[in-house]
Parts: sequence; C-alpha cells; structure tokens
Amino acid sequence: MSSTTNGQWYPPEWPDRIRALASGELTPATPRRAATVLLLRDAASGSGSHGPAVHMLRRRASMAFAGGAYAYPGGSVDPRDERPVAWAGPSRAQWAVRMGVDPATAQSIVCAAVRETFEEAGVLLAGASADTVVADTTGEDWEADRAALVAHELSFADFLGRRGLVLRSDLLGAWARWITPEFEPRRYDTWFFVAALPEGQRTRNASTEADRTVWIRPEEAAAGYDRGELLMMPPTISMLRRLQPYGTAADALAAAEAQDLTPVLARARLVDGEIVLSWPGHDEFTKRITNGDGPGDGESDGPSGTTSPAGGTPR
Repeated sequence: MSSTTNGQWYPPEWPDRIRALASGELTPATPRRAATVLLLRDAASGSGSHGPAVHMLRRRASMAFAGGAYAYPGGSVDPRDERPVAWAGPSRAQWAVRMGVDPATAQSIVCAAVRETFEEAGVLLAGASADTVVADTTGEDWEADRAALVAHELSFADFLGRRGLVLRSDLLGAWARWITPEFEPRRYDTWFFVAALPEGQRTRNASTEADRTVWIRPEEAAAGYDRGELLMMPPTISMLRRLQPYGTAADALAAAEAQDLTPVLARARLVDGEIVLSWPGHDEFTKRITNGDGPGDGESDGPSGTTSPAGGTPR
C-alpha cells in the first residue's frame, strides 16, 4: 500500500483498474450500504484542550480493504437491520427525508450504525426507555451478545428485544455520505454519523479487524495525516477536517442537521493518457497519474490546494 507525501490511501492497482473501467473492460460492482460512526468525547475539564476527541481504529495491515488505514467503527448493513425494533428519536419517516431514502432503508442504515458501534467499539446507543442510555456494557453477558452479533448468530432486533432496549436514534447525527469509487472491487455506499460517547460507557478494541484504537483530537489526527504518519482514506480525513470548528461533542451533533448529504463519488478521467482522479468538492484529494506511473509517482493536490510531489513511503 502506498500513499503520497501525506497519508492518502492509494492502492497500487488503481491505475490499471481505472484504465480498465475507462475502456469498458471493468464492470463496476454494486456498492453495499454501510454505516460508520464518529464517536466523540469532550476533553476533561481543566485539560486545556479545545474541542472533542474522536475514536479511531487502525485496520490490520492484512485486511483486503484499506489495510493499515485509520478509520471509524462501522460496517455493512445486515438485511436483518430492517426488522422492527423499539425506536426513540426522529421517526423512520423523518430519517428517510433527511437521508433521501425510503423509511425501511433509513431504519436499516441507522440500525447498522448503532449495531456496528457496539460490535467494534463496545458502545451501545440504546437504553431501557426513550430518555435513558445503557451505562455499562462490559459484563460477560454483554460480551457474549456482542460476539453473537458479530458472528451473525443474533440479529440486532432480537438483541434489543431480548434485553428490552430502545434504539436511541436521537443520539446520532447524519454527517456525510461517500460511495467507494467505481473501479474498486469492494464498494460501499457509506453513511457517516456523529455521536457523543454515552456517560458511563467506554470504548475498547472489540474489532477483529483493528490492531489499534485511539482517542485523538481531529486537528491532531489531521496533522498526522498531513505529515504522512497516519494513513487514511479520503472520507476519513475529510470528516476530521469538518469536525475541527466544533468546541464540544454536543456542538457537532447539533450541526449535523445542516450537513450536506449529497453522495461523494470519485471521478476518474483519462486525459491524453494521463489519469485525473478527483473527488468532487474535495480538491485536496485530486491525483494525476501519467501513463506507466505507479501510486508513488505523478502529482496530488496538497491540503492547502497547492500541488505537492508524490512519492510517499509504502505503508
């Protein structure tokens, strides 16, 4: 896996796949719906830190998709996520309007966000009533249920129903929507949400897909990316940059309603034999690869919009 001088994730096989797509030799895979949650935690009083920290995990280098990259808890929608669950917060119809999908699809995406956060971080956005939230999920019985969810032995609806829990959709804010490029063999239509870490709960590395987890302020993580120290996919770093203006987790959650949910999908064009790869509205990720160049060659637009030379160290 290679990157440019910053930490932009860039698989070495992309140029060949982009050319195959342009020539009609490659048929795009249908993206699977997915959900990802940026868990936020306010700094301790008197710490001197400004703004909330975000929970991130590093995907194992052996993972077929984005190995070694930092990301947020999340994963694919399970077809069973459409099953009826006790629900609090905005209705399914309200979520459908906000997300531009039908109510059943909206429920499945919101359920996937809550389920995946529990599966990968041990944090559960649910409570015994519409105005409470579980205070502790660290017992052996909770871990047994979490493992059963991961193994698809237990549906999320059955898990909530058996424990008499209500899904707290009001604890989530829809933040963005990104779709994996058409030339990627594994494609996801991913909804990004923000949520505050519930009082009393704590995160843990519960995911078999991650080898490290960290709480880090968005500006610190973005600086690590800019230095080429932290590998990230474009949507990951984009979320970090958009979080930086907010002073608290509550501020970020309150701002979710105003976020643009227009899907972001990479565009790849062949111009005189040169590949121009861009993400509309996100110029910092634009890459230009000449014929025969590898992922460490060519040029990419830096975070400030200026052009910087590629050639980062393989990760």
